[in-house]
Amino acid sequence: MLQGFKTFILRGNVIDLAVAFVVGAAFSTLVGAFTKALIDPIVGIFLGGGLDAGTWTVRDQVIDFSLLINSIITFLITLTVVYFVFVVPMNAFRNRNAKEEEEIVPDDIKVLQEIRELLKEQSELLKEQREN
Repeated sequence: MLQGFKTFILRGNVIDLAVAFVVGAAFSTLVGAFTKALIDPIVGIFLGGGLDAGTWTVRDQVIDFSLLINSIITFLITLTVVYFVFVVPMNAFRNRNAKEEEEIVPDDIKVLQEIRELLKEQSELLKEQREN
C-alpha cells in the first residue's frame, strides 16, 4: 500500500503540481502586494484620489469597484507571468525532449533499415538484369 503511494507521489505530475501550487501561492502574495502598493494609488489618482476613490455609496451601502479593478489587474498579471515564466519554458523543454527521443533510433531498427535498403538495391539490380 505504501509502495503504491510512493510510486504515485514520485511519478512526477504530483510533484510538479505541488511545486506549482506553492509557487503560485507565493506569487499571488507578491502580485497582491504589488497591486496594493502600486496599482491602488494609480487607480486612486485616475478616479479622483482620496480614501473613497473607487467606491460608490448608495443608501449607506458601499460598492467598491476599485476592488474589482484591482482583482482583475492582479489576475491578468498573475496569468501573464505564470504563462511566460512557467508554461512557455515547460512546453519548450517538453518539445526539445520529444525531439531528442524521436531522433534516438535503436540499433535493431537501424539494422533493419539497412537490410531494407540493401533489398531495394538488389531488387533494382534484378529488374535491370531481366530487362537486358
